[in-house]
Amino acid sequence: MQFDLLKSFVFEQLEKNLATTLYYHGAHHTLYVYNAALKIAEHENVSGDDLVVLMTAVLLHDFGFLETYNMHEEKGCEIAKNILPQFGYNDKQIESVCAMIMRTKIPQIAFNKLEEIICDADLDYLGTEDFLPIGNQLFKEFLHYGVVKDEEDWNRLQMKFLVAHQYFTSYSKKFRVEKKQQNLKLIADIVHQYDINTKH
Repeated sequence: MQFDLLKSFVFEQLEKNLATTLYYHGAHHTLYVYNAALKIAEHENVSGDDLVVLMTAVLLHDFGFLETYNMHEEKGCEIAKNILPQFGYNDKQIESVCAMIMRTKIPQIAFNKLEEIICDADLDYLGTEDFLPIGNQLFKEFLHYGVVKDEEDWNRLQMKFLVAHQYFTSYSKKFRVEKKQQNLKLIADIVHQYDINTKH
C-alpha cells in the first residue's frame, strides 16, 4: 500500500477540484477528520495495516463530493475501487475501505472498531469548542444546497441530530460526550426561544 503517494494525490485533488460552495466538506474537513482519526486510533491501539486501511478510508470518505453532492459515499466507493489498485491495495483492503466510507452515511452505524473510529472522527467536532464555527460552515453549505431554508430550520435540524447521535469509541465517550451535551443544551435553548416566540 503506497499510502503517502495516495495521500498526496487525494489532497491535491480535493484542494484543486472541490466546489468552492462546499464550505464544510472542503479539503479542510478531510484534514480535520484525518487528525481526529489518528488520535482516536492511537487511543484504541490500532496500528500496522489496520491503521493504513483506516486512514485510507478517512482520506476517501468525502472524495465522492468531487463528482456529486447527493450519495457522495457511493460515488466515493466507486472511485476507491478504481484508484486503489494503482496504489497497491488488494481486494480485501478495498472492500474494507468501502465499508468504512459507507458507515459515515447518516445515521451512522458501525460493525467493527475501524468503522467506529471513522464515524467518531467524522463527527468529532460535535463534542468540541469548535462546534459553533464548524457548524456555521455546514449551515452555509446546507443553505446553498437547499438542505435547510433558514437559521431556525438549521437549528431544529441540529438539535434533532445531536439528540440522535451517539459516539462509539472509548476515546470519544471519554473526551467528547460531555462537551457534546453542553453544545446540545446551547442549541436546545435557541430552539426553545423559537417556540416561545411562536406562541406570542
